[in-house]
Amino acid sequence: MVSPLFSHLLIPFVIAMFLAITMGGSGTGPAFSAAYGANAIRKSLIPGLFGIMVFLGAIIAGKGTASTIGKDLFPAEMMSFEIVSIILFSVAISLLLANLAGIPQSTSQSTVLSVTAAALYFDKFNSQKLLYEIIPTWFILPIISFIISYLVGKYIYRPMRRRGLTMSRSSNLNLNPVWNTLILIMSLYVAFSIGANNVANAAGPIASMTANELNISIDKNFTLIMILATLIVAPNFGIGSSIFGHKIVKNTGKEIFLFGKFEAVIIAFVSASLLLAASIFKGIPTSLVQLNVAAIIGIGVAKLGPKNIFLKTQVRKFFLVWLIAPIIAFSLTYALIYLADYFNYL
Repeated sequence: MVSPLFSHLLIPFVIAMFLAITMGGSGTGPAFSAAYGANAIRKSLIPGLFGIMVFLGAIIAGKGTASTIGKDLFPAEMMSFEIVSIILFSVAISLLLANLAGIPQSTSQSTVLSVTAAALYFDKFNSQKLLYEIIPTWFILPIISFIISYLVGKYIYRPMRRRGLTMSRSSNLNLNPVWNTLILIMSLYVAFSIGANNVANAAGPIASMTANELNISIDKNFTLIMILATLIVAPNFGIGSSIFGHKIVKNTGKEIFLFGKFEAVIIAFVSASLLLAASIFKGIPTSLVQLNVAAIIGIGVAKLGPKNIFLKTQVRKFFLVWLIAPIIAFSLTYALIYLADYFNYL
């Protein structure tokens, strides 16, 4: 016989697991597209390695972003199982559509806008946090990622290539052990950063909801409950990677442009470092996929010129889906909360 409390919490936890599966698919691209694009790793190895590092990142460095999603944008005491279920369901649907399109989407942006929709409906909107911390970070960090990668490509990669110090695409077939090891480490580093930032998108609301439903102090027990939620949520990233990951990895790793292992290391290091810094120092949920693609474009522009990169159909498709998916999450959340309130389900 299932206890009433367990059955009460089962729905949002199942939705959180489904969301984690969609996040795993979306996050696989930024984590391993560089390694896959440089032919440094087999496709079959990606889901397992990705899942392990995401879990470690969430446990070790995920508290800040979990607090932001679970408490700072919307009052934690209002995170009921109905509200959390609607928020997570809306985000999952928006990400599922992006995954089916084969585009790596920002889980953080969809989640933040979904939580913001709930906050606006109940007139609990924390404009200070969103407008002065989170949104500026969304614009500034991809620009920084692009600039750093462009400068590295233009002023470090080109001189090294002229002197024969980098590996050309043709020599990638030699599978140089040093470069393969380095790029694999960078991919694991990216997955760790995803865990530190993106697992909070599901674990944060779940932690606040669980504390409310158990009638225990959120402030005193949030970290412990967040860890328990992470234990449930994080393993599903690996499942999502195995289901959706291949198409997304192919799009980001192969279809923007073909790059070598030196560039792949730079792309992974720049994007992961910026995301991890946002997670640790500010607890700001931000978009690794956009940091990653910005770094890829920066290297690509340095090598091939802006016209050859920005006119690519795949790049334009990325920007379109990035705009649409968070809007879908916001609109769906607001509409479902309105309906639930109208029919007295809240």
